[in-house]
Amino acid sequence: MKSILTITLLLLTASLSYAQSANAASAKNFKKLSWLEGTWERRNVKPGKSAHERWEKDSKTKWIGFGVSMQGEDTTFLEKLSIVVENGSIYYIADVPENKAPVLFQFTQVSKQGFVCENPTHDFPKKISYTLEGDRLEVQISGDGQAMYFEFVKKE
Repeated sequence: MKSILTITLLLLTASLSYAQSANAASAKNFKKLSWLEGTWERRNVKPGKSAHERWEKDSKTKWIGFGVSMQGEDTTFLEKLSIVVENGSIYYIADVPENKAPVLFQFTQVSKQGFVCENPTHDFPKKISYTLEGDRLEVQISGDGQAMYFEFVKKE
């Protein structure tokens, strides 16, 4: 009986240690996203249209944002966005009118110049990548042989 208790305690200690390590790594990677803060104005839009994304840090483990597309003064598309640290992982969450519920994309790469997140079970997109190139932000959404590119510049 003592050996079962000892093994159980060792397993609990190991799993707790792993969870703390994973959370620390995610928190470190989360800090690399500071470049995202602010308003990003989309450049590759059709004449008469405009679009932008806005991001702000909500807490040590959450960014909140939104994306909006407009034609003149009319809003044609609005998405609520967030990036959160949860259970030792980082997730990009997109809440768009086309989906019944927000969709989570798990980060697979993160650096000071961008990130990649994926959800292979989602219809489209399956992959989202943000890449910072100087003062430009390149966003690509892709999946099943399709891809869409968006180019943004930080608004001052």
